[in-house]
Amino acid sequence: GTTHAEIIRSHTLRLTKTQWVEPKISHLDSSDRFPQALRTRQLVIDFDGERPIPRLREPLDLFAIPSTPFQGVRWPIEYEVFKEAIHHIEWDPPDPEPFYQPTGHERAPMPIGEEKGNVVYCIDPGTKTSYFTYSRVGGSRGPIKSSTSCAMHQDKSTLAFESRFESGNLQKAVQVGVHDYELTLRTDMYTTKHTQWFYFRVRNMKAGVTYRFTIVNLMKASSLYCLGMRPLLYSERAAWEKGEGWRRTGSNIRYYRNQHHQAEQDNNTTTNTKSLHSLTWTGQFPYDFDTCYLAHCYPYTYSHLQRYLSRLTSNSATGAYCKLRVLCRSLAGNAVHVLTVTSPGGGWMDRSAKRAVVVTARVHPGETNSSWMMQGFLDFLLGESDDARLLRETFVFKVVPMLNPDGVVVGNYRCSLAGRDLNRNYNTLLRDSFPCVWHTRNMVKRLMAERDVVLYCDFHGHSRKNNVFMYGCTNSDDATQRLHERVFPLMMSKNANDKFSFRSCKFRVHQSKEGTGRVVMWRLGIRNSYTMESTFGGSTLGNRKGTHFTTRDLKSLGYYLCDTLLDYCDPDPTKTSHCLAELRAMLRQELRERLGREVDSDGSLSSITHTHTHTPKCPFCVSSTVPVAQTAQSLMACLSIY
Repeated sequence: GTTHAEIIRSHTLRLTKTQWVEPKISHLDSSDRFPQALRTRQLVIDFDGERPIPRLREPLDLFAIPSTPFQGVRWPIEYEVFKEAIHHIEWDPPDPEPFYQPTGHERAPMPIGEEKGNVVYCIDPGTKTSYFTYSRVGGSRGPIKSSTSCAMHQDKSTLAFESRFESGNLQKAVQVGVHDYELTLRTDMYTTKHTQWFYFRVRNMKAGVTYRFTIVNLMKASSLYCLGMRPLLYSERAAWEKGEGWRRTGSNIRYYRNQHHQAEQDNNTTTNTKSLHSLTWTGQFPYDFDTCYLAHCYPYTYSHLQRYLSRLTSNSATGAYCKLRVLCRSLAGNAVHVLTVTSPGGGWMDRSAKRAVVVTARVHPGETNSSWMMQGFLDFLLGESDDARLLRETFVFKVVPMLNPDGVVVGNYRCSLAGRDLNRNYNTLLRDSFPCVWHTRNMVKRLMAERDVVLYCDFHGHSRKNNVFMYGCTNSDDATQRLHERVFPLMMSKNANDKFSFRSCKFRVHQSKEGTGRVVMWRLGIRNSYTMESTFGGSTLGNRKGTHFTTRDLKSLGYYLCDTLLDYCDPDPTKTSHCLAELRAMLRQELRERLGREVDSDGSLSSITHTHTHTPKCPFCVSSTVPVAQTAQSLMACLSIY
């Protein structure tokens, strides 16, 4: 018999089949010159003189955001969710917040566990099955279970924890001292890995009391907490009374390996065992019996995005040059939005000549800083400045602000509900398993068939390095393009010189990165294909050295990307020429340091046979194993073509 899929496919074909009609004749419609037999509801005919030029009609708002402010957020059916909405005000401290300066005497408490402590918060890990089955708005149908059912007795002075809300991920809290708590984070759903992001609520505190928190199941061997990063604290009372939002908190901060291990599983098979690490800090709360939140980075939930997009669509002025559509649905059925931003002016030929720019974010749900960069990018691009107008007149922007809404909703750090890292699956053929990246790649392929794509940039967060930097792809096969992939990041470093580090940029393409958006888009033919990585911490550059980034700093990076795009595409090639000259000088300096002698662009390197020392921070370093003669010849080729 006919399968359900065949019925749907047949129905879809009938819906999309071209409908030939006999329209009414209007003397005001220049398209009447087009033969009546070729009339269709799906094409609009423009004329260049007497030559008809067909183009697709603007699609109906069939999948646009409805008039209500939100769409219901869909959760895995087994997930318990509190219905109350959480809102945090946007606020930046008046002065940059400094990194923590370790004293060398910070304690490193080893986990005690529930055998010797008192479990004060414990929730179902949320994965009764080993894979995603289906979803529902609001998650589990049943009543919310008590999170303290594991505790036999709970003192009135005990902190009350909660994380069953969007992007929350605390699984267990154990009281191991009067004011001392061990915390266990939930791993990414349907995995046994990826603990780093944290976000949870605390109540029942006393002001002036020093509490210690120790997260005991972190998996990365190194962290920005080793470099002075501090956690974030939000007080609802401070927000209400003083208008203050998220601020850095914590003393006695230490990140270290503990004695516990975690068995990692892949397809229900244990693959290896990894050492776990702890993050410990002490801190005080500003008010008695407040409602506070602690987080790894400034939260940016799926509902936050929907509210932001709703404000954009309700602005009639923005609607003239910004179209919002649903690119696809995630595994759980949440909408993956795509915005098309460009000025409507000009004829068909003018519009088709525009080059395109593709910007995406939040493929890794725990990298909330990428969403703040994206919001800054959109705020500027949709603004009324002369530069914003010029960008819209020059380019067609395709923007996907949140590639992994399911992971964001459930509080994952890295994976989707498929239990996989989407940024290793852009080459996938499995549309139903990885719909977000599959449809993004297909959108870019269709876009490239229509026009030149001058830039692809995917926003990310970085957990081990400070500053902002880019990863690109070396155009090693085309001698005329060598060094050109470094021009855009170098320009970016000049525009944001107290935040962006060109020395931290890398351009090598490792085999392990072949499935990433950056490399896949480069393989498709986009030469300027980058990830822009923002630290979770802060800056080590200029007058911002030793201070944390705020949401304002993160949003400013979106503006700097726009500014750099105008510099890069300036019809006057002076800026590009200066950057290429600077890159050649940097390259000569790198060769001079490696070879131990002065190098000329036509010098002979045939006598050099030893192996060079890899320089991790050098953006020109090609490999740690290639003989220096081969590397030098390759680098010298970059010089000889100019």
